[in-house]
Amino acid sequence: MISYRRSTGARDATRRWLLGWLLLSVPIAGCGRRASSPPPPPVVVGAIQVGVASWYGNPFHGRQTANGEVYDMNAPTAAHRTLPFDTRVRVENLTNGKTTVVRINDRGPFAKGRIIDLSRKAASEIDMIGPGTARVRLRIIGAAEPVRAGSYSVQVGAFRVRRNAEKMQSRLANRFPDVRIEPAGDLFRVRVGRLPGLGEAQQLALRLKRQRGVDDALVVRVE
Repeated sequence: MISYRRSTGARDATRRWLLGWLLLSVPIAGCGRRASSPPPPPVVVGAIQVGVASWYGNPFHGRQTANGEVYDMNAPTAAHRTLPFDTRVRVENLTNGKTTVVRINDRGPFAKGRIIDLSRKAASEIDMIGPGTARVRLRIIGAAEPVRAGSYSVQVGAFRVRRNAEKMQSRLANRFPDVRIEPAGDLFRVRVGRLPGLGEAQQLALRLKRQRGVDDALVVRVE
């Protein structure tokens, strides 16, 4: 589950927003249907997230990103699972103190324990090309306005062989509605649900993690 710490100036306002948002995110039966969806939550400038970053270059260079752009590993961009597209984030390498600023234009990383996937350019600016990963601090410094409405799904696996994805889908389909396979390049991703609230998706992820054969359940924003 993702957690953020807020800067001092925004703390009180953010707490009020979180209380209201959680009240809107009470779980309902099923995985994806509701009479009406709440507006997308605001992006809180100054919000902080700490965790492990990775980076990606070839063979993804030149492929389409989740927001429809063509991925350029030499541009200052990054992939994040839940931040809206065009959010600008300052990334600090906690090992050496170096920083870079990136724009979110893709979804990921889908490796357990990682919070952001940097472009090759961004990774080189904070000296993490060689190590491949680094412990980082993310700080939101800006976002596109208005934030587009979106929903959230839970990814439970990504397979190179479609048959393996179908086995996972079949295993979960009797207990969870809307278990689907989404091709992505040479992978077949298995995702569950389409929920209007982040809190609902996080609770669904906790339920899925308790299922036999599910190694991890990652919440991802779906535009």
